[in-house]
Amino acid sequence: MTTLAETQPHLKRLFERIDLAPRPIGVETRHALEHWRASRRGVAPTFADVVADLRNGGFAFRAVPEARDYEIVIGAKAVAPLLGAVAEGARLSEAPNRRGAVRLRRLFDEALRIGEPALVEFTLVEKGRDRAGVELLAAPLALADGALGAVLGALNIQRYEAPAPAREPPPPATDEAIVLFALGSSRALGERVARELAITLSPHEERRFEDEERKTRPLVGVRDKDVYVLSSLEGETGDSGADKLLRLLFFIGALRDAGAARVTAVAPYLCYARKDRRTKPLDPVATRYVALLLEAIGADRIVTIDAHNVVAFENAFRIEAVALDAQALLARYFAQRLGAEPAAIVSPDLGGEKRAELFRQRLETMLAHPVAKGFMDKHRSMGEIAGEIFAGDVAGRAVVILDDLISSGGTMARAARACRANGATRIFLAATHGLFAHDAESALREAPIEEIVVTDTVAPSEAVALRLRGRLVTLGVAPLLAEAIARLHGGGSIDELLDTGPKGAP
Repeated sequence: MTTLAETQPHLKRLFERIDLAPRPIGVETRHALEHWRASRRGVAPTFADVVADLRNGGFAFRAVPEARDYEIVIGAKAVAPLLGAVAEGARLSEAPNRRGAVRLRRLFDEALRIGEPALVEFTLVEKGRDRAGVELLAAPLALADGALGAVLGALNIQRYEAPAPAREPPPPATDEAIVLFALGSSRALGERVARELAITLSPHEERRFEDEERKTRPLVGVRDKDVYVLSSLEGETGDSGADKLLRLLFFIGALRDAGAARVTAVAPYLCYARKDRRTKPLDPVATRYVALLLEAIGADRIVTIDAHNVVAFENAFRIEAVALDAQALLARYFAQRLGAEPAAIVSPDLGGEKRAELFRQRLETMLAHPVAKGFMDKHRSMGEIAGEIFAGDVAGRAVVILDDLISSGGTMARAARACRANGATRIFLAATHGLFAHDAESALREAPIEEIVVTDTVAPSEAVALRLRGRLVTLGVAPLLAEAIARLHGGGSIDELLDTGPKGAP
């Protein structure tokens, strides 16, 4: 099971992905898990069962309970990329790299607590730049008396071909001029963004009246402050996108009345963005109407992630409109997931072909080998989807079907079946926004899909997470949002965050 939603905060801060039903990607981690499973007797293998095989790249630590520490028994060289130069017999508390030691200790604690292998992923940062993706496995080992007291581990490190730009420092924790609110179901994401910024999420009141009207007000002073209001505007049970939009508008109005110097609406998913042009006579242009509402209520800036149509989004607003790019998160994930495997990127419709091509170029740069492409024909009218033409080189390749969002799942499932019919070996779905509306998980569950990779701009419901368990992977956008807010607040450049081209940051 891949999840961060139910993970303890101290683990969330250290890892970008935690998998409690591991399916390792790297050779070292995969070999270690296979050996652990083959050697398992009862609860776990013993140290003696696996130690002979550790010469192939793994490592093992023994718990030191009285010191809440771990001692390296074998594999000091294998674990050096995380700990620095260490010798066998040394303890984690003595390692030069303190953050690496904390990562290992907390992961080892978790593996011994659950009694099963745990797999995590995180980004290795050196001198302020993202240098590599790390896959780390920890599996419990039994001592001579049968009690769990040691850990088998393995690392897989993939260096990025083109490192990300240096991160500008976030505003210090003592900077009182920035205030961050998170409305409704966006609170969990808001807390993650606040932690990245080293600030506290500001409190507010949300009250529902008997007739379903709402009142929302800040509970801290905002006069002369730079205020950011985070609210993802997807529809969910009990709250439509329109409900959330109206609540955001009224809250921005209240902030303006309370004297806020500047108010930025941060909508990771922006509702009504799909209707950005007239396709039939007398059609509404909803994106422009949303822009008018936000401008009229007094918003100074709007920030979103992977707008449905970036050009239409930017043209709709007269205030500053910032369209962030989360494709780098997806590209990093698939660079690790696919490795040297032949790959192709497919757009499920012609309207998303440009998005898919930019992603293909980015992934090709990271993988340092050619990545093929394809696309599916699609026509939508009166809610019905038509078009069966497929073009692309997917035979014998792992395919990533990329879109900005997954709503009903029908478009993605249709493209997945076409890719399988044309010879794709493995099929992955990738989208920034996982809306999963109208029983989408049923359509996706029946499609030939290995994994569905989305970000946490929209938090999946418990029902969706349960039905897609084992295939749903969620990547976090909190660092991206926090960096954007820090740069906007400090007057810094966000050009690198907006670069979607293949020559930009991966």
